[in-house]
Amino acid sequence: MNRLQEQYKKTIVSQLQEELKYSSIMQVPKIEKIIINIGVGDAVATPKMLDKTVAELTKITGQKPVITKAKKSIAGFKLREGMPIGCKVTLRGQKMMDFLDKLISIALPRVRDFQGLSKNSFDQNGNYTFGVKEQIIFPEINYEDVEKIRGLEVTIVTSTNDKQAATLLLEKFGFPFKGKAKQEA
Repeated sequence: MNRLQEQYKKTIVSQLQEELKYSSIMQVPKIEKIIINIGVGDAVATPKMLDKTVAELTKITGQKPVITKAKKSIAGFKLREGMPIGCKVTLRGQKMMDFLDKLISIALPRVRDFQGLSKNSFDQNGNYTFGVKEQIIFPEINYEDVEKIRGLEVTIVTSTNDKQAATLLLEKFGFPFKGKAKQEA
């Protein structure tokens, strides 16, 4: 069992149940899955770039990514429907918790000039999405082997539809959020 899983079961569940005033443990929100997505725009011109990106994402997550294809043609980008343009991985269970632990404790602190994550990036379903500008913040990626620095998008899907409960859940896991979120008008 991962350090974060243990912490979730022993302390976070009871704290959230008390703070959110839930009558049952089953109402307490949890992280269901994490989706990591990398768009490879230059895959249109050089398809080999996609292979290198797939290899890097496999190293980062420990799971083989799925290649994503263009949904529609865009002439300005010389893009045709069905062309491979990126890759993504959906993590659940043990691999998800291992990735989350690595993200919070190792990768995010390595980001240059890191000010914290925005609390405004929650959608109406309680899911949190943020971008990372460089894949080299992960310890598995060797800087000398990287041909091109790529950004990636991380989406954390929670079991709640409440933004406040989802924010509280991620804060308990130790997400480095910025100070106060802007009030919505």
